[in-house]
Amino acid sequence: MSHTGPLHGIRILDLSIAATGPYAVALLADQGADVIKVERPGIGDIARWVGVAVGGTSALFASCNRGKRSIVVDVHTEEGREIVRALAATCDVVVQNFRPGVLDRLGLGYDDLSAGRDDLVYVSLSGFGPEGPYAGKSAYDPVIQAYAGLAVNQADVPAPGEPEVPVFLRQSAADKITALTASQAVTAALFARERGAGGQHVVLSMLDAVASFLWVDATGNEVLLDSDGTQNSSFNKTLKPIRFKDGWAVVAPTSDADFAGMCRAFGVDGHEDPRVATIGERMKNRELTSEFVQRCYTAALSMEVGDAMARLEAQRVPCGRVLSPAELPDDPHAVAVGMFEEAVHAKAGRIRLPRHPAQFAGTPAALGAPSPWLGEHTDEILAEAGFADRTEALRAAGVVA
Repeated sequence: MSHTGPLHGIRILDLSIAATGPYAVALLADQGADVIKVERPGIGDIARWVGVAVGGTSALFASCNRGKRSIVVDVHTEEGREIVRALAATCDVVVQNFRPGVLDRLGLGYDDLSAGRDDLVYVSLSGFGPEGPYAGKSAYDPVIQAYAGLAVNQADVPAPGEPEVPVFLRQSAADKITALTASQAVTAALFARERGAGGQHVVLSMLDAVASFLWVDATGNEVLLDSDGTQNSSFNKTLKPIRFKDGWAVVAPTSDADFAGMCRAFGVDGHEDPRVATIGERMKNRELTSEFVQRCYTAALSMEVGDAMARLEAQRVPCGRVLSPAELPDDPHAVAVGMFEEAVHAKAGRIRLPRHPAQFAGTPAALGAPSPWLGEHTDEILAEAGFADRTEALRAAGVVA
């Protein structure tokens, strides 16, 4: 497809599977990159088989592989590795997320694919990175949620004397956090190359990405090592949704004006009390502050969500309804801004995905064609790489499909 995105003209070889690498590269495809996805014979990317699926295409695969072209290559054959090396020679970026050393042993590591050129950006994603005692450890999303602290961060505050029970997010948060970090790292490396630094090997572990993410706002006592420890490390730990007569919402009163506005919206008086009038005093008088918040929650039980939102917005208090993923596409704001796009997949039927999140005024990003079926573009890609006259023989030998 014709594309005007900021990465138009960049070519990426995607050797990754599951969610982390594929989602990172999908975002780059939205931004105009031409992506060749290499898949193994028979099963292809394991993500094709995970979760809700229609016609052999899972929602996960459709989300993470839009805008890509699929070629099936058996990299455990020398001819298959020859094809991958030839494809890599035409690409600016290679992305892979196998355990450290796997592709090196196959002759497809950074040293192999960058030999004879100094402009390749090669991105290696893994659970724990290539060094340390966990370097060779297999790591899917829950493993990193556990190690990096996400599961403990999600745990409810336990009752006195009870243990803290870890809670895993009901989504592949570690995968997606790493993917977002990786997509930024790719463009940073391409920018450095543009400025004359040449290509380079970018190494990113899921553990590093998630720890960096978590440490921003959920590790107060772990950042400020001389804190007195009286506050929870995560200042969002006690955040709860508010129940109304006809639904749920959330309020985030951070500033002094927010706190006073919330009290006014819920008809709670006494907020002028100097002990809760400023954020500094509210931090000192946390129990009294909690009493005011609880009074607001109690008042909400007799109110409708729509009326409460109007009252809160009139006071300019940050607030929002609690929506399900099924409800969001029909929300008036989502409809008005065109937040979701629909397409027809050749095998899965109708699909709906969020638009690319970054809106580029001069070089617009756009969702590419629906995700490819396994080997959909094998012949096309082989021809581009100079293997057109060998395609049938390679297919007969099981090297490609």
